[in-house]
Amino acid sequence: MELEPIFHKKAEYIETASGNKVSRQSVLCGSQNIVLNGKTIVMSDCVVRGDLANVRIGRHCVIGKNTVVRPPFKKYNKGFAFFPLHIGDYVMIEEDCVINAAQIGSYVHIGKNCVIGRRCVLKDCCAIADNTILPPETVVPPFTLFSGSPGVFTDELPECTQDLMIDVTRSFYSNFKPLSS
Repeated sequence: MELEPIFHKKAEYIETASGNKVSRQSVLCGSQNIVLNGKTIVMSDCVVRGDLANVRIGRHCVIGKNTVVRPPFKKYNKGFAFFPLHIGDYVMIEEDCVINAAQIGSYVHIGKNCVIGRRCVLKDCCAIADNTILPPETVVPPFTLFSGSPGVFTDELPECTQDLMIDVTRSFYSNFKPLSS
């Protein structure tokens, strides 16, 4: 499956030495606490909250438009504490999502308009369908599809999920091209 080229204005994206492409319209709060491991795309109007706790995003990830990525927190009697958020490699997060997970494994696909509740754990090779709301502290096992509101198990994924996610994220990155002006 070959993706159509996705064109962007070269001036709208900053490209780092490790190949990350970050939109100038996105907001990276506490950028000293945000690690992008390489060839990751952060699209326009995203908010990544590194000012609350460390956020680590793996290689070949795509963060879709209007998505908020913030570390999870836990309430205590005398306040609350934020915990680091780790996102694995080859993860596709589509547009209009709110991510408040504790951990997102590698080879994960999160559909459009999803809310991932605080301290959720998404294991490797899983998928979240469009318009899904995962309640806090949900654990999504490997090779499963969750959907609905609240998000529940709906289907199993094939064993080739890892290969599919590698192909999708790599081809998205290679087809994310600047407009020739």
